[in-house]
Amino acid sequence: METGLCTNPLFQQRPALSAGLRQRIERDFQPRWARDWGGRSMLAVQPPRADAVRLDGNDYLAVTGHPDIVKAQVASLLHDNQSVVQSGVFQREDQPARALERELARWTGHEDALLCQSGYAANLAALQCFAGADTPVYIDGMAHPSLWEGIRAARALAHPFRHNDPEHLDRLMGQHGPGLVVVDSVYSTSGTVCPLQAVVEVVERHGSMLLVDESHSLGTHGPAGAGLCVALGLTHRVHFISASLAKAVAGRAGFFTFPAHLREYVITTSFPTIFSSCLLSHEVAGLMATVEHLKGADEARHRLRRVTHRIRTHLTALGYVLPGSEQIISLEIGSEAAARDLRDAMCVRGVLGSIFFAPATSRNRAMVRLTLNAGLAECELTLLERVMAELVPQFRPDTWAVARRLRKVRAG
Repeated sequence: METGLCTNPLFQQRPALSAGLRQRIERDFQPRWARDWGGRSMLAVQPPRADAVRLDGNDYLAVTGHPDIVKAQVASLLHDNQSVVQSGVFQREDQPARALERELARWTGHEDALLCQSGYAANLAALQCFAGADTPVYIDGMAHPSLWEGIRAARALAHPFRHNDPEHLDRLMGQHGPGLVVVDSVYSTSGTVCPLQAVVEVVERHGSMLLVDESHSLGTHGPAGAGLCVALGLTHRVHFISASLAKAVAGRAGFFTFPAHLREYVITTSFPTIFSSCLLSHEVAGLMATVEHLKGADEARHRLRRVTHRIRTHLTALGYVLPGSEQIISLEIGSEAAARDLRDAMCVRGVLGSIFFAPATSRNRAMVRLTLNAGLAECELTLLERVMAELVPQFRPDTWAVARRLRKVRAG
């Protein structure tokens, strides 16, 4: 059968796959590969032009390659001979990773923090630490998949509530009792912002806890880039935050915060920490330098907001109906094949976005995601605007299901 899996004869000599696995592939993947994708990978795209506008990354403030960050990384590589590659639980109080944890906690207004290998690992660890089989976990329907996996890791019962709907959350908590509420500050596929003030009030009314994933607002929002909770003055009312450091911080790690007196509990409960090796010394050095740089990056934050307002305004005028308000722009065209066609049409014209499809989205809600950044030049913005205008007659964004859905919502 043609499934997109390797058909090299050498691999066919390997031991046979189980009948159950073969049946699952034939049932769940083969029809999708053959019918929906036409036998071509959704992720395969021609190499972008050298002058392409890259909107497929998450470096919102364009810090990659900054000389201060590179200098810190190089110095660590050249001079650090004390680090040991080991489980994160063995990191001593005097090691650079511990200093970074304290700095991340100070930056976001919390008492302590734990570094993890990624934002995904941080969310798994946080949910595993702060929820259990007896904990109702109330989660926004559009929350990041890592948060859903964290609920499973905690063996907790998930109670999804409608996206950005505090009233629905309130009703659910009235039925199932106090627990842990889980939201994103800025949602990664739509650029919508959580109504945190209202959510906090519901959480407090029911005597519950709140975990906010700040992956897409840390660095870009709030004074010194400290995040949306700080921007809204809610830090002292939010129990925990988590964040990927692969977005505005442009590194490879994640962390979550907690009260200082829970540290021993957390480091001996978090499986991603216990059973994964620590970050390497040059990674820690680069992250620390990046955090220091971001604190003073007000002009880049202002520039990002100006760029975001300009592009969202322009695309809306062209007929694109966009959810959200932030630097993440979702072109939710619907089918996977249509999303691939849109991505490819943009690419050949010099604009590269990221294609998102199930399981990153719901079925039939595939999209091309554009992530804006503060480093976009005037010529790049002009090219993006021109390309999106050229594609309107072919892709007719006013007819997409998301357009009908959002128009209905906005009409009341």
